[in-house]
Amino acid sequence: IIFSQGNIFFFPPRFISKVEEVLNDWKLIGNSLGKPLEKGIFTSGIWEEKSDEISFADFKFSITHHFLVQESSDKEGKEELLEDAIPQSMQDLLCMNNDFPPRAHCLVRWYGLREFVVIAPAANNDAVLSESKCNLLLSSVSIALGNTGCQVPLFVQIHHKWRRMYVGECQGPGVRTDFEMVHLRKVPNQYTHLSGLLDIFKSKIGCPLTPLPPVSIAIRFTYVLQDWLQYFWPQQPPDLDAIIGGEVGGLEFGKLPFGACEDPISELHLATTWPHLTEGIIVDNDVYSDLDPIQAPHWSVRVRKADNPQCLLGDFVTEFFKICRRKESTDEILGRSTFEEDGRETVDITHALSKLTEPAPVPIHKLSVTNMVHSAKKKIRKHRGVEESPLNNDVLNAILLFLFPDAASDKPLDGFTSTGNNNLSSDNEEYNLYNQFKSAPSDSLTYKLALCLCMINFYHGGVKGVAHLWQEFVLEMRFRWENNFLIPGLANGIPDLRCCLLHQKLQMLNCCIERKRARDEGKKSSVSDYASSTSAGDSGKAGDASGQDHLKDTDKGKSWDSWSDSEEEYFECLSDTEELKGNGQESGKKGGAKELSNLKPEGRLHQHGKLTLLHTGEPLYIPVTQEPAPMTEDLLEEQSEVLAKLGTSAEGAHLRARMQSACLLSDMESFKAAHPGCVLEEIVKWDSPRDYAMGVLKGEVESCETAKPAPAPPQRRIFEDTREVLHYLAVQKPADLARHLLPCVIHAAVLKVKEEETLENIASVKKIIKQIISHSSKVLRFPNPEDKKLEEIIHQITNVEATIARARSLKAKFGTEKCEQEEEREELERFVSCLLEEPEVSVIGAGRGHAGSIIHKLFVNAQRAASMAPVEEELKRTSSSEERRQNSGSDFPAPAGRELILRTTVPRPAPYSKALPQRMYSVLTKEDFRLAGAFSADTSFF
Repeated sequence: IIFSQGNIFFFPPRFISKVEEVLNDWKLIGNSLGKPLEKGIFTSGIWEEKSDEISFADFKFSITHHFLVQESSDKEGKEELLEDAIPQSMQDLLCMNNDFPPRAHCLVRWYGLREFVVIAPAANNDAVLSESKCNLLLSSVSIALGNTGCQVPLFVQIHHKWRRMYVGECQGPGVRTDFEMVHLRKVPNQYTHLSGLLDIFKSKIGCPLTPLPPVSIAIRFTYVLQDWLQYFWPQQPPDLDAIIGGEVGGLEFGKLPFGACEDPISELHLATTWPHLTEGIIVDNDVYSDLDPIQAPHWSVRVRKADNPQCLLGDFVTEFFKICRRKESTDEILGRSTFEEDGRETVDITHALSKLTEPAPVPIHKLSVTNMVHSAKKKIRKHRGVEESPLNNDVLNAILLFLFPDAASDKPLDGFTSTGNNNLSSDNEEYNLYNQFKSAPSDSLTYKLALCLCMINFYHGGVKGVAHLWQEFVLEMRFRWENNFLIPGLANGIPDLRCCLLHQKLQMLNCCIERKRARDEGKKSSVSDYASSTSAGDSGKAGDASGQDHLKDTDKGKSWDSWSDSEEEYFECLSDTEELKGNGQESGKKGGAKELSNLKPEGRLHQHGKLTLLHTGEPLYIPVTQEPAPMTEDLLEEQSEVLAKLGTSAEGAHLRARMQSACLLSDMESFKAAHPGCVLEEIVKWDSPRDYAMGVLKGEVESCETAKPAPAPPQRRIFEDTREVLHYLAVQKPADLARHLLPCVIHAAVLKVKEEETLENIASVKKIIKQIISHSSKVLRFPNPEDKKLEEIIHQITNVEATIARARSLKAKFGTEKCEQEEEREELERFVSCLLEEPEVSVIGAGRGHAGSIIHKLFVNAQRAASMAPVEEELKRTSSSEERRQNSGSDFPAPAGRELILRTTVPRPAPYSKALPQRMYSVLTKEDFRLAGAFSADTSFF
């Protein structure tokens, strides 16, 4: 039982023992003196905390230990002093090195503590409201401190959490400090100035000495600049009318926008500080004040950032990312009626190539890709007028010309062409970001397509515009495939697996076009060769006449790759293959090898060095073989899965060998055609010299038996290039398209922020960009990354954009480019850079320095603008007598915040008591008044 203010309170021993147990676990027993606090350590140092949970009856509390991480001081030779030394927290009350820290816990700002413990309700909605419970908690805390010998201050949070009300206590050997607090909505007039606060401080101390020891004073006034009317935000939004009209305007095709649409700096806070004043040398009362901000010895500035400023690049990428969540197909977005005519059956151009390879009662030329595309475009124009199209013709034509620059010339370009989109070389680190992001080279067609779709989505009808452009893009791909025009902006060769899948598909389509063109050219040349040979009477003299005539009809009359150009011929080729296989097996049993040896050699490339055939001794020739089929990563993955599912059984191994030997079979057929009557050992000797040397023939016997002598041209093609790629492109939904191209968009966004950062040279931004690249490389490297991780990348890019915009805003406001002297310009640039990276920046020379004079001018201009406001508004601005007193004849408005710290050391409660530190912190704003006092007393005889 304890007695407090005439009331009797009962406290549960379990609660007190639990507090003591936690304090013991955290080793907060006894006094441990640390090093003196360095200047600014509260902001630059590392703060840590430990938490636990305790209960007071059925009410749960969290207990948290907050402390500044510091090296332990050397305790040698100080053992005698520790017994009589006052607690470290009492000594910190008088330290002036860390007054008004810009970023710290509120108790650190109010009391200057480096270490303390807080007991608060565990739930956010819970609060200790009644006075009796507050006293009961504080009494329990006092007993726990006394029992454990803990000298760390312990606070209890009372009332609602938003009020930040704390009461606490600190105990030492024969000393105690009580932490008390007052929080009011409306401040009494006598406490709005220094003289009134001194009166309340002295009366609270109640020191019996006369005269009182001098009171040390620290004062900070904070002024807020909100009206930046004399500075217009330099970022202008793109000219949408020019863009919609198809002109370049404020945004060129293939380039991302950048910058904030609004000023990302909303306020500037100027803190004028008088750090070391003594009572009596300054006057500040309800009539007059010596506290002129221009004369303050110390100025510091912080900027308040606008909440989530609208940034063009961030919005651009975010809106494109939203397409990834759409479910509709292109037909559903644009309307199925675009391919319907008079209620007839739907004609879908995505099935154009399927029609080519399916048996049909109509002539094949009626189902050509050109006819299908022409018919589809006619229906689009008929059912969707120009005014209904998501993209008007000017914009669409401008984009298509940007994507396909060869369309402007009479002769389309062959192979890879640089777009001129940037000046990066292929050896440049920024250019090769596509390897890390799995996107596409920054001068490729895929990269440009991603940027155009991004712009269309943002400025031209959203997902409908994206679907429209993609539809036109697919039609262009079909046109180029049918007319043997290579696609520009793609590197030659097989698909680059380091790039995104869509880029691989486009490269695959280029391979298709290139091979188709080679087949068509070969067909023409073979027809002309056949005609000339017929006129010359060369009908072939060796071998079986009927067999030779058959080979002439099928081989010389047509190129090998033209077998799939018509439906009937394609299936005839398949039947012929099976028939030849059967004939080959039969002939093998009846001495067919001897007959084959009489065939004329075909498809020889050149002689192979010194190698000869085993039985005849004739030179061995390298045959003309098919190129291996190029594959994209999805096909490789699909093939790997199929092979893996075959298992390890004998039948599975047999099927796997058959699947993997497709290319080997083709090579064997070519070798047999070049060397009629050859045997397996000779084929292995050419195809795999190592296996031949080791005598490894198993696994190739079956392929050799089934292989018929056929040069590469009449063989069935390993690589089916007529419909797979185009069908893949046609069935892509806008969401699928956005998923494929998002790495390219992120790649472009990173290049953009890197380009803009080089103009500003912000160290923190350089570091963040490196983090973005590292993070993106890990996320985009794998297929189907999580949406949450993609959102994090986009959020990081937006933050970098906002930081660069803030730098430009501050440079414009402080006029860094207008400085005539180099030293002043460099000083201002360093000042602006620090404002972006630090919570608060000191102004060199205060109000008399170069930066200080600019800040002063900003406030003067704002005051002049405010003086021109209506009288009613002006009265609202200066409603109180204090504000009118402060504002009269000043270049600055009334301070938005007034902070004072009063300190002294006096004996309490008697003249012969030990002199102990006393401290009171006061803060006054328009809506808040708070007094936080720490009053120490000698308890040795009381």
